Order: sequence, then structure tokens, then C-alpha cells
Amino acid sequence: MKYRFLGKSQISASIIGLGTYTFGGGEDQTSSNDKNSIDTIHAALDHGITLIDTAPSYGWGHCERVVGEAIRGRRDNVVIATKCGVWWQDKRGSYNGVKDGKDNYISLHPDTIKIEVESSLKNLGTDYIDLLQCHKPAIPPVETPISETMDCLMRLKKEGKVRAIGVSNVSLEQLKDYDNAGELSTDQFKYSMLSRDSEKDILPYCDRNNISTLTYWSLEYGLLTGQITTDRVFEQDDFRLNAGKWLPWFKKENIIRITDMFASWRDILERHRCTIAQLTLAWTAAQPGATHILCGARNVDQSSQNAGAGSLSLEEVEIQRMRNDVISLGDPP
Repeated sequence: MKYRFLGKSQISASIIGLGTYTFGGGEDQTSSNDKNSIDTIHAALDHGITLIDTAPSYGWGHCERVVGEAIRGRRDNVVIATKCGVWWQDKRGSYNGVKDGKDNYISLHPDTIKIEVESSLKNLGTDYIDLLQCHKPAIPPVETPISETMDCLMRLKKEGKVRAIGVSNVSLEQLKDYDNAGELSTDQFKYSMLSRDSEKDILPYCDRNNISTLTYWSLEYGLLTGQITTDRVFEQDDFRLNAGKWLPWFKKENIIRITDMFASWRDILERHRCTIAQLTLAWTAAQPGATHILCGARNVDQSSQNAGAGSLSLEEVEIQRMRNDVISLGDPP
């Protein structure tokens, strides 16, 4: 496993991180049971993954408690990344809809952030959070100034409750404002072979300003693992069953194009003795500005396989060849 610092914080973390959204047990996901979730986390740790990303809104505290149980006795070897800003205890903030049966709000006001941090510390069974990230940017009508939010986060860092500060899902301008307002270490956002818009602005900015990136959905819901083919039969409660209606890459003709691309990489796969998913993750981590890749896993095998990508070192000619193939796919028709 390779390790890189989380931006300005100098906290070393595995380049492959474990995303834990599916451990929350919410209504909008097919969740593993808690024992399976804990086993999956243990497998990640056993294979060199140290970065674990979670959030209070994943099951409204349930996911954090599962993570806390899993890392008991292993806390010193784990980099915990959790979040703040999605609020549900009252109506403070801006209404953000219903999730898992609860009305929730976006609140980046110091009052609610402090409450969230104390709750997360309790849920996780720890006295410090390695990386605290603003889950989403503020939205109207209650838009707490970024300077006010960042001042609160910096105070929490000074108190020792937080070691590093990050943001998630922000625009370039918002990213710059956070970076100018305090010591910003990370930015989390969607990035994959098929979703490369961030290469135009976010990734270059992070690269220039020593901000690490935590990218998610880099396997595109399993589409970039090679396991989804045109004859794949999805369970009725799997959102991918009808994903082609809003994720064009899941259309039959596009799955065929992606599958053909994977077939053309057979020599690379054989040279590195890796899976398509591992090759995809290694390529993603090798892109300019991309430092850490978050991967969800539903079981021990997926967790172990994802971790294996962290030790792959692709040659520059391979990286460029794969990029050319990806670009040649163009936009999904």
C-alpha cells in the first residue's frame, strides 16, 4: 500500500480509502448487517488501508457507531474522516429534503457544527477526529459565511478535537474561499475515468495548493470493475436496474464499448496481475492532483481487492495509453 500526506496536515493516509456509506443502514441503500460491515472494515485495515471515510448522515449516526466498534483497539492505526453540515436535530439551517425518513437541513453554523463534532466523537469512541469535512456547501436561505464556518473549524483544530480540515462537493470559487480562510487540507468530490470534469479546474487547483483530493464513485457504481456486462441481472431493489435512464453509461450499447476497452487492456492486466477494478483505481490515483481514492465495499472480498490497487505502480506509457482509450470513448450517446 502506498501512503500520501493529507495536504497541509502532514497526516499520512493510504491512497486507497474505505468509503462506508453502505454501512449506514438507510432506506435508500442495500445495507450489509453490522457484523459484515465490521468484518469488511477489518479486512481493509488488515490489507493496509488506514483511511476510513464516514459521516453522521450515513444512517443518522449508525455508520459512525459501526466504524467506532470496528476500530476499537486499533485507533492509532486509523485515519478517520467524517463530516459536518447535514443537520437533522431541529430546523436550523436550510431545508435539504427528506433522507432515510428524516427531514434534514444544511447548517454550517458554528453552533450546530460543535454539536455534531461532540456527537461524532461519542459515536466513533474517540477523543479526536483526524479529518473533519464540510459535507456540502451552504444553500439559501441560510448561507453561513465560509469565513465563519472556517473560523469554527480552526478553533476545533486548536482545541485538539480535529487534526485536519476538509470540504466536499464545493465549486472552485468555494474551494478557494475555504482555502483562503484557514488551513484547508482536503477536498472530496466525484471523479472517475468516465467523469473527468474536475480535471479542468478542481484537480489543478488542489495540485498547485497542496490540497489532497478524496475522490468518490471512481468505480462508477461497479461499471468500471468489469463485473457488469450486458447480461447482468440486477435485484429489484438495486437502483442500477434502471440506471440507464439517468446514467447513460449503463445503457447496453455503452456497456459493450466499455467492455471492449477493458479487453484491449488484457496485456496490462496480465503484466500487473491485477483485476480491472484494481487497474482502474491505480490509474485514477496516478492522475495529476488525484491523491486518495475512496472505495465502497460490501464485503471482505471487495475490501481486500480494493486495497490491492494501492500497491500498483503503472508505467507512464500505460497511463497515457489508458487515457487515450478513455478519451476515445467520448460522451455517452
